[in-house]
Amino acid sequence: MSTFMMIAADLVAIAILALGIYFVRHRRRDLLVAFVVVNVGVLAVAVVLAGSSVALGLGLGLFGVLSIIRLRSSEISQREVAYYFASLALGLIAGLSAEVSPASLSLMGLIIVAIYIADHPRLLSRSRQLTMTVDRAIADEAVLAAHLERELGGTVKQVAILQLDFVNDTTLVDVRYQAGVSTEVGALSRGAVR
Repeated sequence: MSTFMMIAADLVAIAILALGIYFVRHRRRDLLVAFVVVNVGVLAVAVVLAGSSVALGLGLGLFGVLSIIRLRSSEISQREVAYYFASLALGLIAGLSAEVSPASLSLMGLIIVAIYIADHPRLLSRSRQLTMTVDRAIADEAVLAAHLERELGGTVKQVAILQLDFVNDTTLVDVRYQAGVSTEVGALSRGAVR
């Protein structure tokens, strides 16, 4: 009976993670399906392995290899890798738990709370990262950072030159910056204070 309770707890947890957090924030249906299926698949295999004489390490190693191959075959962001990992972890915790325990349920809840907070839109909302082509060949990183600050309207925190093309007069850069508050928003807030 406790196995069915943990399966139910896992299904509730993956519904909260995939539907309640990920889909509401990012609206990618293809990954929603992937997270749910990966979770349920890992849950099923973990339940079978927990009740058999097959070495647990062999089963987990097999799933680890398969998940790495899948993750490397498609371009996804580090955020989406975190959701994959959370889906896997939820399935493993529920599938390997011999009984319903406060520790297992707390760990499942901790995973959901952690991803809810870490991926919250308000957390570091002004931090940005771009890979972009600048229409000038600029080799000096300080000059490049000043140029990017004018173009992006924010404060450059880090810039890396990925490619410098003097023939076509372009620079490919990876820039991390803090977006500035727009002057329009600033003017509105100043008007509201008066």
